[in-house]
Amino acid sequence: MPQKEAVSTPNAPPPLPFFSQAIKCQGMVYCSGSIGVDPKTSKLVEGGVADRTAQSLKNLAAVLEAAGSSIDNCVKVNVFLTNMEDFAAMNNVYAEVFSKEPKPVRTCVAVAQLPLRTDVEIECIAHL
Repeated sequence: MPQKEAVSTPNAPPPLPFFSQAIKCQGMVYCSGSIGVDPKTSKLVEGGVADRTAQSLKNLAAVLEAAGSSIDNCVKVNVFLTNMEDFAAMNNVYAEVFSKEPKPVRTCVAVAQLPLRTDVEIECIAHL
């Protein structure tokens, strides 16, 4: 049976007690959803969806680095938006972060509500 290992870093917001920031298993890193919370203040960053997208991706990058991987190793990304009118603003930030080829596969869906009433949440899977 494959061993799984929890990943934790103070450089990203702490997870709630019932999940991990990420799990390493069989050469892959599975990251929990990340919202635009500043790990230093534990509050959502101010501004618009682009600001929270950038923070969410910074948080994921910190978790991936703690796991021994990087944002460049992402193979799958899921983006959740509360308003699809925010797609272009989110996508502009996303495109800056994921500029290297090959780009990860991605799904982007609209949802009714997200934690802390944020407008974007992002999760990913990366290889080690």
